[in-house]
Amino acid sequence: MKKHYLFLAGIIALAAVLRWVGLEGKPLWLDEIMTAVFSLGRSYNDMPLNRVFPLRDLSQIFSLNSATSCGEIAGLVASQSTHPPLFFCLMHAWLKARGVATLGDLAGGMRAIASIGGVATCAAIYYLGKAAFSPRIGLIAAALMAVSPFAVYLSQEARHYTLPLLLISLALTVMVIIQKNLENRQSVPLHFWLIWAIINAVGLWTHYFFLLALVAQIGALTFGQLWRRQFSPTLLFCILPFLLFIPWYPVLIEHFNRQETDWFVPFEPSWTDGFAPIFQTITGWVLMVVAFPVENQPLWVAVPAAIVMLGFVVWLVRELISNGDFYWITANPSWSSKIILIFTLIVLGELFIIVYILGKDITSAVRYHFTYYPGVCVLLAAGLAGKNLENKRTLGVVLAVGLLSSMFVVSDLAFQKPYQPAIVAKNMNIEPDLPLMVAVGYDTFQDVALGLSFALEVEKLRPSQEITPTYWGFWDRHDGYHLVWENLAKLPELPTRDKLNLWVVAPGLRRRDYPPQLLLSQGLNCMIDENESYRIGIPYQLYRCGSS
Repeated sequence: MKKHYLFLAGIIALAAVLRWVGLEGKPLWLDEIMTAVFSLGRSYNDMPLNRVFPLRDLSQIFSLNSATSCGEIAGLVASQSTHPPLFFCLMHAWLKARGVATLGDLAGGMRAIASIGGVATCAAIYYLGKAAFSPRIGLIAAALMAVSPFAVYLSQEARHYTLPLLLISLALTVMVIIQKNLENRQSVPLHFWLIWAIINAVGLWTHYFFLLALVAQIGALTFGQLWRRQFSPTLLFCILPFLLFIPWYPVLIEHFNRQETDWFVPFEPSWTDGFAPIFQTITGWVLMVVAFPVENQPLWVAVPAAIVMLGFVVWLVRELISNGDFYWITANPSWSSKIILIFTLIVLGELFIIVYILGKDITSAVRYHFTYYPGVCVLLAAGLAGKNLENKRTLGVVLAVGLLSSMFVVSDLAFQKPYQPAIVAKNMNIEPDLPLMVAVGYDTFQDVALGLSFALEVEKLRPSQEITPTYWGFWDRHDGYHLVWENLAKLPELPTRDKLNLWVVAPGLRRRDYPPQLLLSQGLNCMIDENESYRIGIPYQLYRCGSS
């Protein structure tokens, strides 16, 4: 048994290394900027909108407002975001205790709390596997999670994914214990129900999609009772998490209909919308075990990497089926093991209901598969837990591939940051010796966050603001970009030399709709450079400006 726990300690240590390496190296992207704004005690009302500001002002924009209370953060999140407030309050307390001295400290400081949650989840998944199956399966589940590229990716995001992942793992562990008591016709101690209810209530206050996991837990418990023709009145405790979340219900309803959730709806509906969610879900499963460099790579790298990934997945499925290792699930008479499978299937069913009935394709973002990932992890561990030599070799290969994949994630070769802030900044800094201005059109706070993610990366490349001035600005595009062009022409005179590079970031604008010429400030005539036109989900275009 001592050796067993030494293995567990080694697994957790490996998980910590994989999650802590390179935390500060990757750029903050749109969603992480949104985390930063609220967690620092700021709001979008503090942003310098509809005017030009020097890039050095970023240090003030991202400074910690330590006087902000959790109640004030909750109010800001309610009005300017589409999330429950608990995670942002915890992050604010963390940053306040840790301190954020410079912009360079921000990324590592925020991501650290997610990494801690990721490491803790590896320990929690061990106890889930142990409770549902056996200590050995718990150990395998912890190892799978430690090297999972999906889990490492979530742990290096300054977002609220590893905390609900941890809470789901803990809630499932308590649920299994409750199920064992019900199965043996024993009374469930009150404290187990209270612990389960509190964990799930905290989960609801952390992420809305935790609701999927809660409903699935209730469904799995109820299904087990109906199948065995039992019903315990203590199941009524299942309503307690919902009661503890009542104060936020009005905000939840308002958030569901917010404009910011429209990205779940296909921008241009096509014939692929019907089966795309299925393909995206399968892709999510694949990325839980293997992720090689296929994003933004040359074909000679991406194609072989994709072929190897596909071959590995086909091999793994064949191994699991041919070895018959799912005996643990199909033939084990205990419902405590089957309940994990039922939970996972119910969450998947909920995802497809949201996609096909509510019309919001949440499968398009792989991160949302966190809602059932603990179940998948434990079930896969059960499938790999055979005692013969062949099974041990299979497990060794799976763990080795996972470790290699996690290294790709840490190196930013897999699970790359959306919108590629570092690449955008490099493109914008095409001529470091010339003054630079970036104009960003915005309609929602998400557009502002996107522009700020680019600004932080440009600031790294242009630290000497006195030598090569750099300016930034956000202009309201709600009533059309023609007003943005007019506002640029009305700007006060900029303290620059005769030449200036102007980049226009225009969410919602087609590339061909950029005007060939813009007037900037007083007397600067800006001509479009057709050779410097890019699109990464949104377009950004270079204009070369000079005196008329």
